[in-house]
Amino acid sequence: MKQDFKLKMLLGVFIGLLVGMNLLGGKITTLLGISVSVGIFMVPLTFLITDIIAEVFGKKTAQQFVIIGLITLIITFVYTALFVILGPHERYEFNDAYVTIFGTSLRMMIASIIAFAVAQLHDVWAFEFWKKKTKGKMLWLRNNLSTFVSQAIDTLLFMTIAFYGISDKFTFAFIISLSIPYYLFKIAFAAIDTPFVYLGVKWLQSGEE
Repeated sequence: MKQDFKLKMLLGVFIGLLVGMNLLGGKITTLLGISVSVGIFMVPLTFLITDIIAEVFGKKTAQQFVIIGLITLIITFVYTALFVILGPHERYEFNDAYVTIFGTSLRMMIASIIAFAVAQLHDVWAFEFWKKKTKGKMLWLRNNLSTFVSQAIDTLLFMTIAFYGISDKFTFAFIISLSIPYYLFKIAFAAIDTPFVYLGVKWLQSGEE
């Protein structure tokens, strides 16, 4: 399998994860007794992919992934808003459910787009920063240091923009209290996926010609 095809495959998976976590992430589940969005299982994988890309192809290519992802999310948001507004055909019986599911997610999609852009661009920058500091060694350290901070940015921005002020209960202090366990799950997943960074880098480099 050629390296160029592998790169395109990773871009496809990256875009799929972004769209998936925005459209499917509205569902809340329970993980170790804590309520979390199902999107928590997808978010760490996006950071994993950009770190693999940054390691093999460098900062510029990883940034291109982020920019392409950002454009995709904006397009998805515009179409989602349009389809919610469009009136249903008389034969379509599920418009109320459709509007409930996708209409209420518009603010969360805006929050996700902003959080994604800031956190992912920081992650790419931080990964390159630590790569220079470690002289290209200790991939595990670079991966985790960049991701831990980026996940904090992603979590805090998303939670604040999506939920601040939706009721009197949702003060900034309350949002912080919600964000901490959510963030801890994210960094736990990031630490667990460290071996997959090595595997991904090895897999991508094996296609060099």
